[in-house]
Formats: sequence, C-alpha cells, structure tokens
Amino acid sequence: MSYPPGPNNPYDQPQQPPQSPQGYGYPQQQPQFPQQNQGPYGYPQGGLPPGMPPLASWGARAGATLLDFLIVSLVPFILIIVGYVQLAKVLFDAADRCNTSGTSTCPTPSMPGGALAMIAIGGMLSLAGTLWLCYREGSTGQTPGKKIAGIHLLREADGQVLGFGMAFVRRLCHALDGMACYIGYLWPLWDEKNQTFADKIMHTVVVKRP
Repeated sequence: MSYPPGPNNPYDQPQQPPQSPQGYGYPQQQPQFPQQNQGPYGYPQGGLPPGMPPLASWGARAGATLLDFLIVSLVPFILIIVGYVQLAKVLFDAADRCNTSGTSTCPTPSMPGGALAMIAIGGMLSLAGTLWLCYREGSTGQTPGKKIAGIHLLREADGQVLGFGMAFVRRLCHALDGMACYIGYLWPLWDEKNQTFADKIMHTVVVKRP
C-alpha cells in the first residue's frame, strides 16, 4: 500500500524504516583509559618477587634478636663483663694505695690472670657464636631466635638464602644500624620493606615462615 509523497519526501523515495534503538541490556562501551598495572592478589608489598612470603614485623625481628642474644651471647657477655670489672677493681685499688702513700710514682699493678682469662674466653666464645649464627643464617635463613619467632632472612631478588659470606658481611653492616641512637634498627618500623640499613646494603628481607 503506497502513500502520497509527503513534504519531506518530494521525490517519492521509499522511506527507510526507523532504526531500532540499541538493545536493552547492552550499555554503551565506555572509553578505555590506561590503568596502572597492579600485581596479582596476594603478592607481598614493596615490589618483592612473586611467591615471597609476607614481610616479618619489627616485633618479631626484635624478639628473634633478643632470643639469639640469650642463647648464644649471654654467657660470653657475662664472662667479659666480670673480667673487666675485676681489672677495674685492681686498677682502682692500686690508685688508692698510690694516693695514700704520697709517692710521686706508682708501680704498675699486676693484672689478675683469672680476669684476663675470662675476657679471652668470653671473646673467643663471642666470635665463635657470631660465626655459627652467620652459618645458620646463611645456609637456612634462620638463627635459633628466628626459628622460634618463625621468620626467615632471604635475598630480596629471588627469595634464596644468602650463604655464609654474605650473611657475615651483613652482620658487619649492622654497625651502621647502631649509629645515631640505633636508628637503623628502628628503620623497619616505617620502611616499606621493613628493612634495616644492613638489609638495604645487602638487598635482603626478613619474611614470615611460609
């Protein structure tokens, strides 16, 4: 059935049927914007490699250090302190005798052999304990204290243990942590990767035991 041409169709061309609106339930495509790449869910913070366990807390690390001191270093520490106290007592007694005698020169007091022996034994035990801790930390990632606290020392790049040599150098680097009121030991409290200065130098992290 045809209709007479209307005013908007003077040439009698067939009108196109109106296009149906876009189907219900298919919203218009939104423009895409570049988004920042985010790591897969469950990866640790701080740019660590995939599969790395969560970072250990500062409290766990401090507790492990205290346990290591009690287990390995307490006896050598006591021996060294007692030895130096005995040496100091001998020196003070000699100074008092010199002052009461009124002489201008004072003889050098003889050092007690027991005190010197305690200092020497304490020093050797301390060195042996430090080397043993480095061996344990380098080969297993754990000292006795870290094992009790449930934490590991690992390389930041690949999550592997350090080895004895690197663990020993890291322990030497702790001297920097002790400078300026031990600020390096407190640094993990606000650091993104919970690292001390020694950790940053050696590229290590302390993580929870998986």
